[in-house]
Amino acid sequence: MEALHAVDLRAAIALHQSILKAAFEGGLVPQDPTDEPASALLAYLRSTEVTGRASGRRRIRRADKLQVILNI
Repeated sequence: MEALHAVDLRAAIALHQSILKAAFEGGLVPQDPTDEPASALLAYLRSTEVTGRASGRRRIRRADKLQVILNI
């Protein structure tokens, strides 16, 4: 039983790793070539985020960011 459990555990770990690899390579869902790259999205998020309250600007909430990103 222990040997079977060890084999199954190794198989589960390998499957988990292959799923993560496919996810990071964009292989889990069809890719839309018209989508902007992640670097552009990260740059946008950095430009809209307020780091301190002393600047007098209001803090942008996470929900507001998602609405802008998703064009809702």
